[in-house]
Amino acid sequence: MNPLLDFSRFRSNDDLGLALKTGSGRSVNKDGTFNVRRKGLPLVRSYELYHRLITMGGFKFLGLLLLGFLIANALFASIYLWIGMEHFVRPGGEGLLDRLLDAFFFSTQTLTTVGYGHISPKSHLVSAVAAFESLLGLLSFALATGLLYGRFSRPHAQMCFSHHALIAPYRGHTGFMFRFVNRRSNQLIEVEATVVFTLLDAATGNRQYFTLPLERSKINLFPTSWTVVHPIDEASPLHGLTAEDLRQAEAEFIILIKAFDDTFAQTIYQRTSYIADELLWGVRFRPMTSPAADGHLVMEVGLVDATEPG
Repeated sequence: MNPLLDFSRFRSNDDLGLALKTGSGRSVNKDGTFNVRRKGLPLVRSYELYHRLITMGGFKFLGLLLLGFLIANALFASIYLWIGMEHFVRPGGEGLLDRLLDAFFFSTQTLTTVGYGHISPKSHLVSAVAAFESLLGLLSFALATGLLYGRFSRPHAQMCFSHHALIAPYRGHTGFMFRFVNRRSNQLIEVEATVVFTLLDAATGNRQYFTLPLERSKINLFPTSWTVVHPIDEASPLHGLTAEDLRQAEAEFIILIKAFDDTFAQTIYQRTSYIADELLWGVRFRPMTSPAADGHLVMEVGLVDATEPG
């Protein structure tokens, strides 16, 4: 074993909430989700339905609403067809397609409580089914409205991290560094960064975790970008390690960003990670900001991952 991989003189953190026996692979994915697959849970989990609806992608959520709307109307249209379209006052034809379209559009008008009057029931049975459908429509649209409000009102971070982290020259030594920006125009204040270095101990098969001291772990204002730096000196667990050492030890750098969103007046979090193959050595980040003629400071968000020779 490489003697540089002996970390007995460093204090390991075993209370990070991550298992010591994780096997191979990263602990935190690039998008911030944990690389954990739960087993033994029931197939239907009603307590997780709200969480899935509130966190799924926007297009997927709208598609699910549209699908539910179509299925509900198709179901009630089938019921109306089964009862018989002779129980309706309608100007449509007697063909199957005409009766199907009339039943479907009557269902949509009832579900949304629009009621144009183009088609109307003339029997108690159809009226009872339509009354139940209108009640179901009121409840479903109230639920959809609540979900939409919850999705728009839920604060969540939109930070863009550099795809690569760097091991670059820094003040006479080297440093581990990464960069991130806020993709939104909202104001973030009291931004804090935590970097945890983890690697696999070949002797025990367990993972060790080390919280890396940073050049600056907190900034009060975050109008542009922030390059987070861990100086690699004699007191650093990274001192003397090479790219091959980190690769063999399955090293990973877990990043946790905490900030206060001034718009929502709530604290937000975002996570990501870097593995050994996502490190660049001997380069530095290109500047992202430049002054404009009108006195403004221009920041090119697309340059968050741009580097140049160090």
